[in-house]
Amino acid sequence: MPRVKWGMDPQYTHRLAKIEAVLNAQLPETPDLPWVGGNFPALPGAVSPSLVKSLTLPGWDLISRGGKRWRPLLTTLICESLGGGDGALPLVPLVELPHNASLIHDDIEDSSDERRGKPAAHILYGTDTAINAGCFLYFLPLTCVEAWDAPLELKNAVYRLWGEHMRRLHLGQAMDIAWHRDHASLPGLNEYDLMCRLKTGCLARFAAILGIYGAAASGGISVEKVDEWAGTLGDAAEKLGVGFQILDDVKNLTTGNPGKKRGDDIVEGKKSLPVLLYLHGQKDAAALVSRCFQAARVSGIGAPEVEELIVELDRSGALAEAKARGLSLIAEAREAFLGTSSEASCGELLAGLIDSIS
Repeated sequence: MPRVKWGMDPQYTHRLAKIEAVLNAQLPETPDLPWVGGNFPALPGAVSPSLVKSLTLPGWDLISRGGKRWRPLLTTLICESLGGGDGALPLVPLVELPHNASLIHDDIEDSSDERRGKPAAHILYGTDTAINAGCFLYFLPLTCVEAWDAPLELKNAVYRLWGEHMRRLHLGQAMDIAWHRDHASLPGLNEYDLMCRLKTGCLARFAAILGIYGAAASGGISVEKVDEWAGTLGDAAEKLGVGFQILDDVKNLTTGNPGKKRGDDIVEGKKSLPVLLYLHGQKDAAALVSRCFQAARVSGIGAPEVEELIVELDRSGALAEAKARGLSLIAEAREAFLGTSSEASCGELLAGLIDSIS
């Protein structure tokens, strides 16, 4: 898999190179017999690596296209900041593979045809194969916990946390789907915040917590301190994830997200924060939003109503208000990471990471 090009300090790129090596070992381009035996022990019959590749290729393809990798980088930096060195590095597939699984499933659920500048997995490989491959990416990284050199107490805790966060992730997605399927629904702003914390914030929280467990396994902190650090840094990471989600939603309606089309959230009928702020703040807004959503759903991204709604969201100040909210959450997270890091250099790197992708 290619190393991600951050264009930043080499202190990031050498860490990213380590992360890529771990991800490549966890999900190789071409599974060989030792990999098959390690991930599918005691099969009752022979399964060729080429057949296994039909399961792994869609996920490998998506991950090989790049991505920001900020979640695994957050994991490793937090571990380092607590004196754990590379102790959390073996655990990074637990956040990066499920993240990519969610992208495969998101594209199917949203009928998106592109991801990271190329055809979406279900377009290339078929919907049935993409669904199965996406599900596999949720479960595959559990093998890295089995191989992790840590006390059984910590391993069992990570297994439990993985299940908890995967359930939360899917609940958040269920909320998002229910709202954009029902054009008449009007979620409250608190409901939207909860959905974001579940759908996006929970993987960021999990990334931070894995860094803390890596530090505990390596002797950087005592096991007794894990819950305290998890509360502080987990909360900060969750804010970071929600902030990034909000800024992504704003970008979709302004410059457009890389590999996607400007305004395709309107085609999906997505109740993003700018849309909700507009609906809650403007008289008779529901009729305009409903009409534009309906037209975009029928005619696609080229419908003039897509631009009509974007212009109205901008005119009303909803886009600017949402962007300010996202930036505020990210700033709060940044201060928390700087204030709690016991290693000043890693605290600065955490802050730099946030600044570079916000």
